[in-house]
Amino acid sequence: MLLPVLISNITKLNTTAADSSHNAMYKTPFHASDLSKSAFLVTGGAGFIGSNIVEYLVRFGAGKIRILDNLSTGFKANIEPFLSLTNVEFMQGDICNADTCNAACEGIDFISHQAALGSVPRSVANPLATHQVNVDGFLNMLIAARDAGVKRFVYASSSSVYGDSPIMPKKEAQIGNPLSPYAVSKLSDELYAGVFSLNYGMKIIGLRYFNVFGPRQNPAGAYAAAIPLFMDAMTSDKTTVIYGDGEQTRDFTFVENAVQANIRSVFAPEKSCGLVYNVATGMSVSVNDLYANLKTLLQSNLAPEYRPERKGEVKNSLADISLANDKLQYQPTVHLAEGLSETVKWFQEYKSSIKV
Repeated sequence: MLLPVLISNITKLNTTAADSSHNAMYKTPFHASDLSKSAFLVTGGAGFIGSNIVEYLVRFGAGKIRILDNLSTGFKANIEPFLSLTNVEFMQGDICNADTCNAACEGIDFISHQAALGSVPRSVANPLATHQVNVDGFLNMLIAARDAGVKRFVYASSSSVYGDSPIMPKKEAQIGNPLSPYAVSKLSDELYAGVFSLNYGMKIIGLRYFNVFGPRQNPAGAYAAAIPLFMDAMTSDKTTVIYGDGEQTRDFTFVENAVQANIRSVFAPEKSCGLVYNVATGMSVSVNDLYANLKTLLQSNLAPEYRPERKGEVKNSLADISLANDKLQYQPTVHLAEGLSETVKWFQEYKSSIKV
């Protein structure tokens, strides 16, 4: 009975998050254009980052918002409060189906492509599934967007493409060898995007996300990210597991910054297209320090359990965000302390709403 309980709890979590709309978020627009005259497609729009992009578009009056999601890792509850709106349409479908992609792109001006099968450990366990969604599905979307005459295609890449490069901070032009099937899939997306820009004149922008966290990030499942896992363990009196010695560093990026990068990319000058940009804060923290910050916020005294590091994981990660700042006018508005505080607040609302 564990799985139904987890699903029920996650549904409550996401409904709470969507209903509250977190008044601290998205107060200031990241665009200057009139959104009411444009049609947007958000793939993976019921997922963590995708649903936050949908919320932004709803809040600022986008003319049409189509959400495509197969609900394999996303939750309809993330977008439930928006589905009654006349400008919002939900399509349950899979990007691995070319016909579905073609239908989703019909009448669309701008695409924010967030649909993917995430997680480095998941990709090591099942590389074929990762390839099918992240590469074959991505190619389906590119072809559909090309054939539909979409004006701008913005897609999610990953900091994992830097692989074994020792260079710090990470600069877009200096990558190493991928360390996981997930990294290979995201690097493949970047290569396909470049080829489609070159051969078909498509206006495409890629965004290399660095450890995005925030409201609506799923804390359940074998492949949950560190921050929701830590919060869940601390608030459930369970032992937190840290892989490695905890001294590995990450450029943790609050989800509002990722939303900003997507919106700015949609409306960036054409000369900014054809490139991939780091989306991060330009500051890093060790996993041990992150854990200590969460302990303070959640008033926890639990000590973590350290286990051997996992295959495919990058040791250290810190982004140079100067290119995104120059070409997209991207500037992170929420840094780690504020982002953690907002995320903890959301998670505590979720915990208080659960009665198992």
